[in-house]
Amino acid sequence: MTTARSAEALVIGESLIDIVTTSSGTHEYPGGSPANVAYGLSKLGTETALWTALGDDRLGAIVRAHLDSAGVEVLEWAKPLTSTSTANVQLADDGSAEYEFSVDWSIQEVNLPWLPSLLHIGSAAAFTDPGCQAVENAVLQCAGKSIVTFDPNIRPELIPPHRESLAAFERIAAMANVVKLSDEDAHWLFPGRSNSEVAEHILTLGPDLVVITRGALGAMLTSADTAIMVPPVPTTVADTIGAGDSYMAALIFSILAAPDAAYGAVSLERMGRVAAAAAAITVGRSGANPPFLAELEEVLIQQRPTGSSLTPSLPH
Repeated sequence: MTTARSAEALVIGESLIDIVTTSSGTHEYPGGSPANVAYGLSKLGTETALWTALGDDRLGAIVRAHLDSAGVEVLEWAKPLTSTSTANVQLADDGSAEYEFSVDWSIQEVNLPWLPSLLHIGSAAAFTDPGCQAVENAVLQCAGKSIVTFDPNIRPELIPPHRESLAAFERIAAMANVVKLSDEDAHWLFPGRSNSEVAEHILTLGPDLVVITRGALGAMLTSADTAIMVPPVPTTVADTIGAGDSYMAALIFSILAAPDAAYGAVSLERMGRVAAAAAAITVGRSGANPPFLAELEEVLIQQRPTGSSLTPSLPH
């Protein structure tokens, strides 16, 4: 069993290869929402470990090398999968993506050897047997001791039917400090409710902050006392692969930079601008390719309105 160095952030969830087909041909990119978050967070300078499951095959080797290149510590607390998971991705002309998945999430429950400052979970790993119980058990170990962030990243074709998945979502959200989801996730989980209604409902479950991203319309950040809209950063879209994961990584980065900050309007504006800038950089290039800290700082400086002090002073 791989041991851990007591990394500041622990991410749990699936890793895979995105097999992307465009008019120019087929390309392979390491991916998987939790793996993307861990990769993006590590590129921003946060010591990060990823508990995942990979095959002992060519694609698994690509994913491991990719994560290692950013300094992510890969924890594989289970025997290797028969084959590494994949997502076949078809890109439209506007850069939007349609997915067809082959995902195996087989991990065993373990007692975490350390409690990280922050635990992030999400995507199919939080809902899919046989590994979802191990994920929920890790949340139980960390709740109230670590900051817990959760991004359901709903993929209906990978997870149980609505009723069962909604119950799992609400159990985990009740133990989380921050829940981030897309407007598509919100619509699938709570059909017929507005984004504001969804955010208010999730807050009643227990989190301190709910973030709903809306693609080209920006994002809504809602806490008990504040709800603000943060616009997107204008960019030329190469594809949208990994945009939400890059947003999540930058959001976690901001949380860890000021873990005791109240979620008031000013702090939410700053967090939202940092995350929006990270997502814009990612959609401007192919695959799930989040920014380094220096790239993020450069875009934030360019986007700061004249006379504004909203751009965070990001730690190195």
